[in-house]
Amino acid sequence: MTNDTDSQTCPKCSSPYGYTDGSLWICPECFHEWNLEAQAEEGQTPKFLDSNGAQLQNGDSVTVIKDLKAGKSTIKSGTKVKNIRLLDEPVNDHDISCKIDGHGSMYLKCSVVKKA
Repeated sequence: MTNDTDSQTCPKCSSPYGYTDGSLWICPECFHEWNLEAQAEEGQTPKFLDSNGAQLQNGDSVTVIKDLKAGKSTIKSGTKVKNIRLLDEPVNDHDISCKIDGHGSMYLKCSVVKKA
């Protein structure tokens, strides 16, 4: 069995308030549920998860799930972003580097995209 503590960091939203309910851990902020034993069997916790909990990989296409301010313009919800690059070292908590048509190069957070 894994080392249980009073709380766990949520792998989806990084909330430090995860709590255990039997064999599952639950995040009170985003309601994500995960099993530490299943993650340990996989080798390591997936580092890049989209808003739905799907694992992202370099080269994936994603869809923005909410309007994002980018300078003077706005990236609209539903905008498709192709060929993302995941960053080993986040830039201001942004872990995706990409190019968006009409907006140019920028960084996004995994929490504001879903896998296309």
